[in-house]
Amino acid sequence: MGQPDYNIPTSTSLSDKYQSPFSERYASKEMCYIFSDHYKFGMWRKLWIALAEAQKELGLQPITEEQINEMRQFQDKINFDVARKYEKKLRHDVMAHIHAYSEQCPKAKPIIHLGATSAYVQDNTDLIQMKEGLNIVLKKLVNIVSVLSNQAVKHKSLATLSFTHFQPAQPTTLGKRICLWIQDFIMDIEEIETRIKGIRFHGVKGATGTQASFMALFRNDTEKVKKLDASVTKKMGFDEYYPVTGQTYSRKVDSQVVFSMAGIAQSAYKFSNDIRLLQHLKEVEEPFEEEQVGSSAMAYKRNPMRCERIAALARYVLCNCLNPAFTAASQWFERTLDDSANKRIAIPEAFLAIDGILNIVLNVVSGLCVYPLVISRQLAEELPFMITENILMEAVSAGGNRQEIHERIRKHAIEAKRKIMEGGEQNDLLERIANDPLFSKIKSKLSDISDPNRLTGRASQQVEEFVNRSVEPLIKRYRHLIDKNIIPELEV
Repeated sequence: MGQPDYNIPTSTSLSDKYQSPFSERYASKEMCYIFSDHYKFGMWRKLWIALAEAQKELGLQPITEEQINEMRQFQDKINFDVARKYEKKLRHDVMAHIHAYSEQCPKAKPIIHLGATSAYVQDNTDLIQMKEGLNIVLKKLVNIVSVLSNQAVKHKSLATLSFTHFQPAQPTTLGKRICLWIQDFIMDIEEIETRIKGIRFHGVKGATGTQASFMALFRNDTEKVKKLDASVTKKMGFDEYYPVTGQTYSRKVDSQVVFSMAGIAQSAYKFSNDIRLLQHLKEVEEPFEEEQVGSSAMAYKRNPMRCERIAALARYVLCNCLNPAFTAASQWFERTLDDSANKRIAIPEAFLAIDGILNIVLNVVSGLCVYPLVISRQLAEELPFMITENILMEAVSAGGNRQEIHERIRKHAIEAKRKIMEGGEQNDLLERIANDPLFSKIKSKLSDISDPNRLTGRASQQVEEFVNRSVEPLIKRYRHLIDKNIIPELEV
């Protein structure tokens, strides 16, 4: 191979380096911060402080308040450059940050990380990040459900074509269709609630989970070691810790969390596909800004780029959920390090991707454009075919012969369909039936029979019942999460 036809710039400009689209384009600042180096390594220092505090409170010598105060002073003043130099030399991120922290805290140097193993800061921080991330996800899901429920109630009686196999089917209402989307998102909320409740603290477990190092520090005082575990757990905001671990917590936790992200991706993907199809039909449309450009060539285009982006990111999340699944399955005994590099990518990006998806869903549902006249027109075009059974029943009730009437309707329907498909004409099936002497006894009833609101069954009632039974209790429970200002503007 020849020399590359490019020169790598010597500048440190961000434009000269690969930047993750998740942090640059899709995810919120809040979610990006939770998985940032500052949050991560700041949490490591917070964990080291909590460990030292608990050890001192349990009488471990020679830890002093002066040492702990020194650690507190530099908790958020992370010397990243020093840590990077140590990591390049030691090839170990935790040891690098221990040395960097120790340079800032010379008095506390002897007690930093005392009795702990790397997983103490790494795993506990991972669990904290996931729990914080899940709470952000929960808030956005609740707000999506809240906005969609308002739309469902608003359009509970707006009759529309339903589709099976993307072919016209018995009418429903737009509000009822929206409830189908809401129900999926509520299922996701229930799953996220389970994951939030299920995440525990890794705790203070030592090199292989036996707490042997802490037993040595506390002279085999079992009660003090148990109190140490409980105390640090409480200091870090958790109610429970995992009762048994290896060096790490079970990687099934990661898999369960990311699979819950995949569940949200499924719901958002389905929602986005429905909107894309409805936008093609010109019935419902995602927001389109005044200066937005749909195509560089076709100036008239109004592409559903938001929903297309939802679909693109959702595919990523669905594929990514295999990473933690394989990681959990491939761990050996108390721990192997082949989890680490994969976790660094798979876990944060699952959260950043789903956060980006939810941002777009919020943007779409808050500005959803509904076109009732188009919906009614397209329903009217298909309605004559859908009421043929109703016409048959009315004609038979008026004394007609069922087989004869069925055959006549069939012939009229075939001819009407032929004119639509081959001649591009309007659907004249009802006109044909009205002018056929065989249906003279029910001619005056055709208008009532063809009223679309009589064909949607209990759809509008189902909307009311669903909102009252499933949505309102959820909104009431999470009223503190409802935020009218949460609707994000898209970066691009």
